[in-house]
Amino acid sequence: MITIWFYTLISILVISLVSLIGIITLPIKIKKLKTILFFLISFAAGALLGDTFIHLIPETAESGFGILASIAVTSGILIFFILEKFIQWRHCHMPISKGHAHPFVFMNLIGDGLHNFIDGMIIAASYLVSIPLGIATTIAVLLHEIPQEIGEFGVLIHGGFTKAKALFFNFLTACVAFIGGLLILIVNISPETLTTFLIPFTAGGFIYIAGSDLIPELHKETEVKRSLIQLLGLILGIAVMLLLILLE
Repeated sequence: MITIWFYTLISILVISLVSLIGIITLPIKIKKLKTILFFLISFAAGALLGDTFIHLIPETAESGFGILASIAVTSGILIFFILEKFIQWRHCHMPISKGHAHPFVFMNLIGDGLHNFIDGMIIAASYLVSIPLGIATTIAVLLHEIPQEIGEFGVLIHGGFTKAKALFFNFLTACVAFIGGLLILIVNISPETLTTFLIPFTAGGFIYIAGSDLIPELHKETEVKRSLIQLLGLILGIAVMLLLILLE
């Protein structure tokens, strides 16, 4: 159990530190930043889908994929939809897009905090099932967080925050993940509950993020060469999740 706590807390710490990544993008020219982001988004989408269909759903299916698991997947999709729709949470993967206004800065922080809380629960729940599954899920979350945190930093700057204030609040909301992770670890939920609900719930959330937020961003790119690079990013993201099976 000590090993699980160690892996969980280290993983959440690494992901929380990603919230500080926005500062390194400031010297990068917008054109170059767009190039970096559009590849990261496709790579993250592949990793999320790969983790879902190569790790999470097969893990659930080992105990029988029944009606409760189906409800859990659907619940994951619905909860992430609610977060995005009603709490004004935005996955700002292309913060430099034209006409991308962000007037609800503090609502954005609240939504991001809730999102990170769920991320913490997801990571802890995955490690409770197995360390390889926890590592795979952490990588998937990490790859998704990088473009998102760049966007969140841009939102706060756009909303009138200084660079220091934006970094502080972005990191503060990222640390909410520790609360979600500790909650799962302290409650010590049974393996049956994890594989019946929380793991398929995570799968639903990942499907929503990839399908609703990431892939639509990829469709905005119509140039053949860049589209092929995006396809390569998707495949590489899935391949990383496939390679992680070797850890199991």
